[in-house]
Amino acid sequence: MAVNVGDLAPDFELKDQHGTPVKLSDFRGDKTVVLVFYPLAFSGVCTGELCAIRDELPTLGGDDVQVLAVSVDSVFALRAWADQEKYQFPLLSDFWPHGGVAQSYGVFDETKGLATRGTFIIDTEGVVRWKVENAIPDARDLDEYRKALAAL
Repeated sequence: MAVNVGDLAPDFELKDQHGTPVKLSDFRGDKTVVLVFYPLAFSGVCTGELCAIRDELPTLGGDDVQVLAVSVDSVFALRAWADQEKYQFPLLSDFWPHGGVAQSYGVFDETKGLATRGTFIIDTEGVVRWKVENAIPDARDLDEYRKALAAL
């Protein structure tokens, strides 16, 4: 079932790269969330996208925006990748039930067993205000994130 603009974002709780639980609804009333689903840690396009987010985070809304990046990788793989690439935002493990959160957002590829490149911008009330989904090999454009965030 796809999540569309104007829908209340499905709440979830996943562990980050440090094993700490992160709940989407904890950001309500406080921060806009950029929820980024990606296929796999350590892959070329995913590394490029998340490094661009890491480097451009201040221009994406600064302290008023929280990036949450989600994949089906284990917490342990995410920790190694975060340490290697110096990611400071949470990398969330949608490992079990396998891809459950990606499925709830409609961005899970059942045949490949991983998330597609879906991004959802969720306002402080928990409502999806913008979304984009790219095919697995196609990187997303950060300028589109900036435009969507500026429009909030």
